[in-house]
Amino acid sequence: MPVPESKLKHFYIPDEQSIYLLSHKDARKLKDWINLCIEQLELLGYQRIELIGKGAFGFVFGGISERGEQLVFKFSRINLPQHVQDRLEDEAYMLSQVDHPHVPALEEFQRIRKQAIMVMQRARGEDLEEFSLKQGPLSARLVVKIAVQLGQLLKHLRSQTYQGQPRPIVHGDIKPSNLVFDPQTEQVSLIDWGSSVFAQLDANGQFISTSVMDLMSADLQQTNARLGDVYYIGEEQLNGALSSPRFDEQGVASTLYALASGQSCRFGRHVIRPCSLGLPKEVALTLEAMMSSDAEQRRQGGDYFVRNSHYWRNIKFSSSLEQLEYVPDIPCWVHESDKLIDTVVYSSRKSFLREEGKDAELRYINDAQFERYYKNYMQGMGETEKAFVSAVSRLGKYPVVGGMAVRWHPEGVYIDSSLNLYEPALRRSFEISVNHVVTLARAIHRVGVFKSCMFNARDTLHLDRSGPDVPFLPEADTRIPYEVSSISLVEEQTQMHSYFEDGDDPDELLQLPQSMLEILSELNTIHHTGCIIFEALEHNLKLHSYYRLLDHSQEARFQHLLQQVVAHISLIDGLGISGFMKLPYKDTRYFEHKMALPDKFYPRDPMTQA
Repeated sequence: MPVPESKLKHFYIPDEQSIYLLSHKDARKLKDWINLCIEQLELLGYQRIELIGKGAFGFVFGGISERGEQLVFKFSRINLPQHVQDRLEDEAYMLSQVDHPHVPALEEFQRIRKQAIMVMQRARGEDLEEFSLKQGPLSARLVVKIAVQLGQLLKHLRSQTYQGQPRPIVHGDIKPSNLVFDPQTEQVSLIDWGSSVFAQLDANGQFISTSVMDLMSADLQQTNARLGDVYYIGEEQLNGALSSPRFDEQGVASTLYALASGQSCRFGRHVIRPCSLGLPKEVALTLEAMMSSDAEQRRQGGDYFVRNSHYWRNIKFSSSLEQLEYVPDIPCWVHESDKLIDTVVYSSRKSFLREEGKDAELRYINDAQFERYYKNYMQGMGETEKAFVSAVSRLGKYPVVGGMAVRWHPEGVYIDSSLNLYEPALRRSFEISVNHVVTLARAIHRVGVFKSCMFNARDTLHLDRSGPDVPFLPEADTRIPYEVSSISLVEEQTQMHSYFEDGDDPDELLQLPQSMLEILSELNTIHHTGCIIFEALEHNLKLHSYYRLLDHSQEARFQHLLQQVVAHISLIDGLGISGFMKLPYKDTRYFEHKMALPDKFYPRDPMTQA
């Protein structure tokens, strides 16, 4: 049965939707469900329960047992099909088969009525994705220390046996967010075994079975592997090959590459190459081989890593070379503020980045499935384009508002931007992440435009209605929030960036009423920066915005026009998205095309470089 056409398209790229983007009804249901989970755990005698994570298939809580043990509790979402909920029991079984100091052990698996709960030891520290966002690219010393530990763990997983016979285990989803890092001991722990299976093939590609009947069974003709995170898994796992320890070699290589480069995926490898990251030459060349497009090179690189990575603990490092120097490619403004910001990235013109048009239409899907769906949607792109979109998405993991417009021309790339970071401690990490956006943009040879706005989901206004034929009616106290700059800036009209510079966006479907467009056109003449985005659904209107007034003398008029926008919301007819971005002024930066960064290795004798 064909999938019905959807009238709506999602535009933001969060790893998970902020609760502030949910309708009031959905947000209340989510809060009620979380509170119910906490109550159930407290009834079982656990204390100090806190939500520490949620994903497409469940929720994860932390707590303390009556004996004072730090534990993790994983709940499956009860509204999922039973066969999906049963995966939690499979995960508990696979985790019970692993006994290793880098793997927090299973405590128990239980069901309360229909609700499945898995209880595990809690690893000390924070996940490496969060750690990477705070630190930026990790030092060569730390990347190597993590690599040594992961090499030992891979050896252990492929040496598993059952009744004297080889029975390797494949984790299937090794990535930074599934590795918990303790900064004090610098030890890592591998968590989230939901994609783990017993390997069907060994590292040499031979079937793992001594029974002729097993070898003839259909089970060995189709993969038992689960997908894992498509930002990190290798070609074989992505394309449905029989499960093998090679899958985890790819996950480890992608993870080490992402941590060393300060990215959130493996796709930038052709441009921001492993050999350009300042790693020891042997380590960099091993990662380059493990992530090669050639299958034989990948196997040779994996074999070398598993055999030799434990020797890397002998590499000498200098404390003075912990952080590599960098220069920001485009300006970023850093503000001191106590304001809490849940950043969401709105990126338009995604159609420009598609290499294949067969999946041109996005289907409307629910929140739980969104992340996985978006990643599948990216599969039609080339790897550098995927890396570029992922790099823009990574910016949304910082407390940042603003926007950028990237224009590709035959002679190079032009970038306009206004990026405002609200946590000074993250400046280094954020600016390097922005540099990656620029570096990847320079390696894309197209003609076209990519725009993105970053707004605070906490400022999103929600209006509900009973159905698509009923107008949205704002409450009397509805206000579009805005900030006022610390210093009044009056710009020449010719220097101002316009809402309407880039014309109509082909990825937007909502046609705003003419009267509202006229108000926005007048608003455009006032010197300010920010964005406004209308997302009209059948029962809910989300009005996303970020506004910063730069010309203080125009505040009364600015405020009046924003109220006029609210007053005209009732005239909105139709479903879809419409957005406008305004940068503070024209300060276009030009960059020549550049296919890849040059080689850069850690010094052979770091003491002479200190």
